[in-house]
Amino acid sequence: MPNYHAITKTITLPDGRQITLETGKLAKFADGAVVVRLGDAMLLATVVSQPSQRGDVDFLPLSVDYQEKFGSAGKIPGSFQRREGRLSDSEILVSRLVDRILRPMFPKDYHYEVQVMISLISADKDVQPDALAALAASAALSVSDIPFAGPISEVRVARIDGKLQINPKTSDIARADIDLIVGATADSVAMVEGEMNEVSEEEMVQAIAYAHEAIKEQVRVQMELGAVVEKAAVKRDYPKYEEDAELKQRITDAVYQKAYTVAYSGNTSKQGRKEGFGSIKKELIENLLAEQPDLNMKMFSRYHASAEKKAIRDMMIKERTRLDGRQLTEIRPIWSEINYLPGAHGSALFTRGETQSLTTVTLGTKLDEQIIDSAMLSGYSKFMLHYNFPAFSTGEVKPNRGPGRREIGHGNLAMRSLKRVLPSEDENPYTIRIVSDILESNGSSSMATVCAGSLALMDAGVKVRAAVSGIAMGLVQDKETGEYAVLSDILGDEDHLGDMDFKVTGTEKGIVACQMDIKIQGLSSGILTAALHQAREGRLHILSEMAKTISQPAADMKPHTPRSHKMLIEKEFIGAIIGPGGKVIQQIQKDTNATVIIEEKDEKGHVSIYASNQEDMEAAIGRIRAIAAQPEIGETYKGKVRSIQPYGAFVEIMPGKDGLLHISEVGHERLNSLEGVLEVGQEIDVKLLDIDKKTGKYRLSRKVLLPRPERTAADNGEAQA
Repeated sequence: MPNYHAITKTITLPDGRQITLETGKLAKFADGAVVVRLGDAMLLATVVSQPSQRGDVDFLPLSVDYQEKFGSAGKIPGSFQRREGRLSDSEILVSRLVDRILRPMFPKDYHYEVQVMISLISADKDVQPDALAALAASAALSVSDIPFAGPISEVRVARIDGKLQINPKTSDIARADIDLIVGATADSVAMVEGEMNEVSEEEMVQAIAYAHEAIKEQVRVQMELGAVVEKAAVKRDYPKYEEDAELKQRITDAVYQKAYTVAYSGNTSKQGRKEGFGSIKKELIENLLAEQPDLNMKMFSRYHASAEKKAIRDMMIKERTRLDGRQLTEIRPIWSEINYLPGAHGSALFTRGETQSLTTVTLGTKLDEQIIDSAMLSGYSKFMLHYNFPAFSTGEVKPNRGPGRREIGHGNLAMRSLKRVLPSEDENPYTIRIVSDILESNGSSSMATVCAGSLALMDAGVKVRAAVSGIAMGLVQDKETGEYAVLSDILGDEDHLGDMDFKVTGTEKGIVACQMDIKIQGLSSGILTAALHQAREGRLHILSEMAKTISQPAADMKPHTPRSHKMLIEKEFIGAIIGPGGKVIQQIQKDTNATVIIEEKDEKGHVSIYASNQEDMEAAIGRIRAIAAQPEIGETYKGKVRSIQPYGAFVEIMPGKDGLLHISEVGHERLNSLEGVLEVGQEIDVKLLDIDKKTGKYRLSRKVLLPRPERTAADNGEAQA
């Protein structure tokens, strides 16, 4: 008999498909473990929290790792070790999706290490696992004794052929003009991320609302599951914050008004504001330490931060102004420049306030495409965007350990924003890599990347359909009064102190991508709609500022950008162009300094040629045409005599194509032999008279190209006789 008791609950999706949640069968040593299944896709989520606190931490040490097992799809990893290694970018992006919705759901004073691990253990080509990962993690927490303010869930909502669908089949997503992942509790939406095809604000709100209805059902079923698991009945107890009401009030009284005044002063410098708030804190510490040498500094820092935060938030709501003196809807000053880096194929410098991105565009060949090798997807990507955030951009000293999860997430958002306006694959033969280096950062560096990337693409001469800009929106809301302020183009401090970070990117026509994180419960659809419309105004303003630098793609690419040309050849000539062991194509590339790539698709040979100048391009095109061209009856060719026979000569009119020049077609005079008339290696002009339909042999003539000799008197006499 099995030593487990499995408990199963079922969620029915709007289209009738069913998701099952099962616990009690796998990973019983974990604090919580659940298997989520949709179709043949299965995810195992486990959660464990340390029973004791490590060190004197004052934050939640939460780690979320999502991994796709290659065996789940019947594949072996392509890495040298042939095993799963560090998380791929796509796995990190899913991990971030889950982390962003889970993190706000833990008690603020719960500082015990929590590890959430989600594994794709069975894959289904028609099920996207990213839409199930947060559901699995939340269900695992719901059946554990770990304090958690959930359940939550995430779903994909896509509009396909004009109809909204929840967790649609993978094969249908390619037709979607809205593709969002929405995360929420039963009461409110807390996370949104995705891309769209220039849709309106109202359409986006409708999609989010539709997703929330599906999430409510998933939350309800998780609550039912948790209710029948004995371990989840009582959440574990842990030491709460010790409180000192008298110290808290004293700090609040000493800090609130002074911090309010500094916040209202409108200091436009990040450093100036930091010094202003810092002097208040320093003075208070000195006074308190003089009275209480044994002052609990951890407690002091918590109360001070709370008082300062409240003062700043109250100021923005009451005064309707910002930390740097801007109005709520006002965008920081913008300036930009293109062609800043002469060696790059395209470059742009975009600065908004104290945030600055230096971005390059590089146009490569098909050989530069990124290889994609994951459990769910194998193939190539010809568009990449990399975002770098060095420590000096915030005036800090940190070791450079390569891109972290934040960099990968910000780069992905910018990539999704710009890919929507790229030319089609037929119109764009290049592999495109965009790199954004953030040189200064005080809020919205990912949105600066979108703007700089758009400018750099146009500078490079890439025929984008439209310019794209991005803006980060914030929110400050008073829970007691219900008053709120929506902030356009937020500062770093406004992001940290606010209740929302809502990034929206788009063209003049509509939204192309978004990323929203909510830090509070109960965000109304009215506030969401207001934020989206305010974001549109800001986005259009930024587009107008960008247009002052460049408004259309450059008419031509930079002189040092490789030129490209595509050719279509018959399938039978692919081998001839490549040659034995690649000998022919390698010689073509060596002789012309061009890069030649051949693919077989749809029973045709697709030839892509890249060269740094037109002369090399024409040389490579000519060589390939010479090999792949089909001889045409009636055309004249400069041929080379390859061999001589008693009955005529074989002449090569194209590489690998010999025709017979019969002795009677060499000239107008009667010949008994070709000795002294033609030589092997001699170049002569010949005309293609015919192609034998059965054998494909070519019949050539030199005679028809030669002038007929004039008839002499002797010839005429012979004729009369």
